Amino acid sequence: MFGNFLIHRPFIKFSLISFLFFSLLILPLISWGQTNDTPSLNCFVYFTGVGCPHCAKTDPVVLQKNLSAHSNLIIIEYEIYQEQSNAPLLLQYNEKYKSGLGVPLLILSPHKYIIGDTPILQQIEKVSQENYNNACLLLSGGTTFPKVDIDNLPGKPKIWYQDRILIATTENKSQGEEAKELLLTPDLSSVISEKKYPLLSNISVALSGKSIVFPQGVQIGSWIVAWRQTISTTADNSTPTSSPPTPLSSQKNPSLTQATSNSGLSWAKTISLASVDAINPCALAVLALMLSSVILYNPRGKKAIILSGLSFIAAVFILYFFYGILIIRLFQFAQSIAYLKYWLYKILGAAALLLGILEIKDFLFYRPGGIATEMPLSLRPKVKKLISKATSPLSAFIIGCFVTVFLLPCTIGPYVIAGGLLSNFTQRWDIFLRLLVYNMVFITPMLAIVGAVYWGTHDIKDIQQWKEKNIRQLHLAAGIILAILGLMMIIGI
Repeated sequence: MFGNFLIHRPFIKFSLISFLFFSLLILPLISWGQTNDTPSLNCFVYFTGVGCPHCAKTDPVVLQKNLSAHSNLIIIEYEIYQEQSNAPLLLQYNEKYKSGLGVPLLILSPHKYIIGDTPILQQIEKVSQENYNNACLLLSGGTTFPKVDIDNLPGKPKIWYQDRILIATTENKSQGEEAKELLLTPDLSSVISEKKYPLLSNISVALSGKSIVFPQGVQIGSWIVAWRQTISTTADNSTPTSSPPTPLSSQKNPSLTQATSNSGLSWAKTISLASVDAINPCALAVLALMLSSVILYNPRGKKAIILSGLSFIAAVFILYFFYGILIIRLFQFAQSIAYLKYWLYKILGAAALLLGILEIKDFLFYRPGGIATEMPLSLRPKVKKLISKATSPLSAFIIGCFVTVFLLPCTIGPYVIAGGLLSNFTQRWDIFLRLLVYNMVFITPMLAIVGAVYWGTHDIKDIQQWKEKNIRQLHLAAGIILAILGLMMIIGI
């Protein structure tokens, strides 16, 4: 028997070595499987912009509906219109991965991305079901989300997961690992109770076209973690309980989000730009010509003066309001070039500064028909001939509609700046109200001239002489206002 044992010793030795080898190989895997309870996550990077009409179609699907349908989906969102620190990231992603410069943009992998509202809406369901446990595509490379150091993510991202969101409040981020743990934990109530975080309420997050409100959240370092379920803590600080998820709300909470309707064109800027337009010498000159024509045709008809004057002004108001809508729509259309949108505010500021310089130049070295400040000399005979036909309220209105086209070269500058700033607004009533106020200020001097002529306090010759005498001062006033506004916009005030 002993001999047999010796015969089989090499076999036993081999068996023991094999057993130890496989034990060393399998035990770490067993240990990993027991300790790692983080689910496999599908990770996308999403570029969007608050105020972008195309993003308004995709935001609710990508950031709400799709997350609800796929519990193991993580979305790192970069909003580039309101958060200017995020805008350069779109260019950097394009330089690294050739992903494009438009929004909305969904980046899935180094060689796969979807750009535009229709392609995203058509493919989002399919791509969300593929490639589970794929890497988050960062500028530094790809890595699975549990390994992402979110404090080192550039800009101010938002990270969406199931019914929760992680919001970076500053670019210099801290305590990201603790915030990420709370984002991913299945037992939210226990962690909140154990850590004794003070609860925040009604955290509003802006999407394009609306905002959603998360009923509760906590601040951890530079991060806000918010969720759609409501956690309540009893008076004796026992473990809080969770109620059913609270429905999404479209109400806005400007205290925690940057209000999109107030970005760009404040009331002070609205009135300042409109005032520059209102004191434009060529607009006043055109009205004086029209009134001269009415008086020449009917020298004693005060009623004809006021009715024709108001008809002419009404035509200017209506057409300019329509032009304003067109300008805004053109700027909104340009939002498909997302990186241009980032620079739009400063581009408009530079335009205002340039217009201001041209107006001041007309004060220092005045010549009739200045570029972008007065009606070109070549157009003036045509306008004068057209206005000479304004002999009644109806003809004044019709001619007023045509004359606005000739007025555009000398009045369009401030209006384009205002329209570009208004293109950021998402509420139609806000756009309408500001356009209404702008054009009311624009026609105020015209109304004053008609009133002065009607009540006999001044005649047309007095007004024309006053305009000629003070034309340089009018240019100076307009130039100072525009230059100050332009500098403020460029600097970021």
